[in-house]
Amino acid sequence: MTHEVVVQTVDELIALGERIGARLAGGETIELVGDIGAGKTMLTKGLARGMGIAEEVQSPTFTLSRVYDAPNGRRLAHYDFYRLNNAGIMQAELAEVVQDARTVTVIEWAAVVGDVLPDDTLRITICVQADDTRRLELEAGGKCSKHIVQELMK
Repeated sequence: MTHEVVVQTVDELIALGERIGARLAGGETIELVGDIGAGKTMLTKGLARGMGIAEEVQSPTFTLSRVYDAPNGRRLAHYDFYRLNNAGIMQAELAEVVQDARTVTVIEWAAVVGDVLPDDTLRITICVQADDTRRLELEAGGKCSKHIVQELMK
């Protein structure tokens, strides 16, 4: 199942992230696809807000990962594999994290770890248009991610 959304501003991108984040219970995996500067981390900031995380989300480009605690024992694990040619030990870590029912896992530049992503991954592709609007394609890989997309369409 695929759904397309167009946002006019970065604030609207963050608000969309909040709407998605409010629907996350834990155990979901979200792959973010887009060029540098497309808004992947901004969308993640919205996801965190929607999950009730007060801490300011920062890009994990140089640290590879950042973890944020959410209410009700949930966590947001945010990965950025842009700088990796080989995931190495990070692949083993990620394989464990995506199995944790309390953790929402968000991955940028996931090609290097694609084989450990669950089938039921919500892939969000962000394309910046000529007028600086952003077109997002939300592609559900399974039952859970399909439910999230259906809820957004309401």
